[in-house]
Amino acid sequence: MFGKIVYINDSVAHIANAGGSTSSNDLMNMHIIFEDNNQRILGEITEINSDVIKVRFLGEYLQDRYVNGVLRKPLLTSKIRIINREELLALIGTYSDKTFILGESAIYKGFKICPNVNDLFSNHLAIFGNSGSGKSCGVARIVQNIFSNQYAVQFNANLFIFDAYGEYKNAFGKLNAINPNYNYKFITTNPVDSTDVLLKIPVNLLTLDDIALLLQANNHSQLPILEHTIKLAKIFSINSLETEKYKNHVIAKALLAVLFSSETISNKKNEIFTILEVCNTKEFNFDSTIQGLGYTRSLSECFEIDSNGSFGESVLITDYILKHIDDDIENMEAPTDASYDLHDLAQALEFTLISQGFQHNSSMHDDAVILKVRLNSIINSKLNQFFTDETISVKDYINSLVNYNGKKAQIININMEDVDDVYAKVIVKIFSRMIFEFAKSCEKRASIPFHLFLEEAHRYIQKDNDTFLIGYNIFDRIAKEGRKYGVILDIISQRPVEISDTVIAQCNNFLIFKMTHPLDIKYIEEMLPNISADILDKQKVLQPGNCVCFGGAFKIPMIVKLELPNPLPYSSNCDVSNCWKMAESPNIAPKTINAIPNGSNFAV
Repeated sequence: MFGKIVYINDSVAHIANAGGSTSSNDLMNMHIIFEDNNQRILGEITEINSDVIKVRFLGEYLQDRYVNGVLRKPLLTSKIRIINREELLALIGTYSDKTFILGESAIYKGFKICPNVNDLFSNHLAIFGNSGSGKSCGVARIVQNIFSNQYAVQFNANLFIFDAYGEYKNAFGKLNAINPNYNYKFITTNPVDSTDVLLKIPVNLLTLDDIALLLQANNHSQLPILEHTIKLAKIFSINSLETEKYKNHVIAKALLAVLFSSETISNKKNEIFTILEVCNTKEFNFDSTIQGLGYTRSLSECFEIDSNGSFGESVLITDYILKHIDDDIENMEAPTDASYDLHDLAQALEFTLISQGFQHNSSMHDDAVILKVRLNSIINSKLNQFFTDETISVKDYINSLVNYNGKKAQIININMEDVDDVYAKVIVKIFSRMIFEFAKSCEKRASIPFHLFLEEAHRYIQKDNDTFLIGYNIFDRIAKEGRKYGVILDIISQRPVEISDTVIAQCNNFLIFKMTHPLDIKYIEEMLPNISADILDKQKVLQPGNCVCFGGAFKIPMIVKLELPNPLPYSSNCDVSNCWKMAESPNIAPKTINAIPNGSNFAV
């Protein structure tokens, strides 16, 4: 079969084909050993001709341990043989409590690929492939295999799956059947079954950065507006005399600014009535009673314009306004445990609009109005129901996410299939930011690992302007720092070219299903300098359900065939043939094929 080494060129050995092309055809991509007295070098057969077999060097065995790379090329007199079972197991791993079954080797039938759990899941993982290449089924099978490990119970796992299309509910819904200690939680924007949990995010947990992204702020001048709005929302959440004084102070200052402005009297009246319409209290509304000397007036009556073109009760109203101005109250601290919702935030934004001189600064006023329109758009849409006024800490909220009917949930599937991409991305960022902050706050670093599986990751991990606006992108930050705290990204996408460069560059392991788009292939080649042309060539011809695996968890790049998950996710193609068929065939005989008369026009 193998003759002598003819010559060695760079990292390729040219071996005489002693058996001829026919007997050597089944050796393609097999691994062989170059052995002499002190060395065992591993190589992969990359080309077979009738007279020569080409073998690329991969690494060598030091005692029973395999190490990538070759320091010294084999001797021309080295013994050449097929890799044996022990050497193969050193490459693909063995099944134990520290490993799991990924799939079956596509080259060595009957041998399972068993990567170390730590090597694969303590670093960021990328799973790429065309639509229909088997990504979703592959992810479902991998997760099912992790929890089906007969040697270990993964009770403390925290797998957050952000599901773009609701694919994984069917695959993981019966997780408890594997082991009664396991639980699956389905959080969704559209509950259907009694076990579904409606997505709820407490507004008090939203930071300035979160709200800026939610309202699609696009310049830095909008951040002070939102910061002041959040402060007011927290202050107004307390129903007290001090809160009422604060509101009256804000309204009084706004009214006073209008009274002493250079506007015409009619414009002043319009501005004042606009303020009272959107921001009012018991003391400041159209029907508030103003006490004069021996008479009373309503607040609206005080702004009637007399024959001299002035407010008839200008002195009375000015005195009334000045009584409610208290500059010291502006130093009032916002409570840390405030309870408020998006409606309260909108009211606070209205007070922000009339304060701080925004109404007389056209640029800042326009910026604030844009935020107001977007906030009200969310309030008047289905999105509003996903944001609550519950008062809760980040720690308690994360605990509530992994709690399912009083038990620990290992898989938390968050489904947002009916949420627009713009808001779905922000919601995923909010969850990711909270989980990251929670992990950073743990006394013992990386003691509670969290895995964020991002299905259709190109919807979320994009080259956004977050860094320009708020100084960072949460996914870039997790990619660079998350591993230290146990927050790991598992990104799944059919378009890696649309994903942030920073995130891909920080991934340590890759599962590449079939990809054919030249831009995506070129992008992966440029982003991963260690990827070989051989790996890229292999993934182009993969069958569905097969992937090329490489990275820190794999001794060498491997083609792995994954079993179909059981149960399957909702990710299969539409069964057009059956959908087209009628439930009950009508009593109409099918027409004969090619029965259209010559010259007839066929129109749909």
